[in-house]
Amino acid sequence: MPAVIVDCAIYRDGRRTDGPADFSDALAEARATGDAFLWLGLHEATAHEFDLVSSEFGLHPLAVEDALTAHQRPKLEIYDDSLFVVLKPVRYDHERDIVSSGELMVFVGDSFVVTVRHGGSAPLTAVRQRLEAEPEVLKHGPTAVLYAVSDAVVDDYIEVAGELQLDLEELEEQVFAPNGGDGGSGSRKPGPGSGPGSVMSTAERIYNFKRQVMEFRRATGPLASPMARLAGPGVPFVDTGSQLFFRDVNDHLLHANEQVEGLDRLLSDILAAHLAQMGVRQNDDMRKISAWAAMAAVPTLVAGIYGMNFRYMPELRYVWAYPAVLVFMVVVVFGLHRAFKRRGWL
Repeated sequence: MPAVIVDCAIYRDGRRTDGPADFSDALAEARATGDAFLWLGLHEATAHEFDLVSSEFGLHPLAVEDALTAHQRPKLEIYDDSLFVVLKPVRYDHERDIVSSGELMVFVGDSFVVTVRHGGSAPLTAVRQRLEAEPEVLKHGPTAVLYAVSDAVVDDYIEVAGELQLDLEELEEQVFAPNGGDGGSGSRKPGPGSGPGSVMSTAERIYNFKRQVMEFRRATGPLASPMARLAGPGVPFVDTGSQLFFRDVNDHLLHANEQVEGLDRLLSDILAAHLAQMGVRQNDDMRKISAWAAMAAVPTLVAGIYGMNFRYMPELRYVWAYPAVLVFMVVVVFGLHRAFKRRGWL
């Protein structure tokens, strides 16, 4: 069991205090004093290990099942003995252009808060240290931990959205570059599927980018409703004086959601513009091919006519007939070339 326990501490009057090493004894001590609470941090606990925690803290079986299964969407569940919140922290891999998400569950109840983390993202050590440096916030009890964790996750949303915005600006420059968006110049990284000379490379990167934004939306979008509820009154196990803190988190989350929506709309517009460019470029190619085919058709037609082996044909017995026909073909082809050039087909 100690392998999955990241940290276990009692907080009294906004400050960390020494307590029993066993979380059962620590919880009993926190409840006995009445003005303290226990913060237990777990990382990828198994079903057997979590049974010990759930039986001691009185966690609801449905919430325990969600905490063990993972792959949950952000939500807020209210039970008789605890409050259950699911968060999805995100990270952005710049090298591979991949948005990855983890899972973070928070149980808030009588004199305790239990955090359960899945995946390698969003370690809470920095959050715990930052919160311990603010005793005035910690005085709000377990609600302060829920606020600090939520605030850290949402702040990461804004940071990731900013990084995606920078990469999207580079992608936009590639699409509208004079070379037709086949790699561009001055980019921080080439990105997946962006090799030079590949017509579909830019479209492939736009599609991959859109998939990453969709993964990002799965984390930020569903969290709007739980944060709005926590910012309002009437939520059990939430200190009434902490609603202002959750309102601030909710404002930041709304800002992150607006950024994500903007990224998604801009990606759709960029993809439409790129496909339109491809259509225009293909039309130009077809016009060039048609122009050259028309110029090649005239001498082919004349040569085909005089290539028919009939004995009696006009101009066959004239001395200047052969060079005259050659000059005629050259003049017609030259005239067609000038005409197509003026119309912009060549």
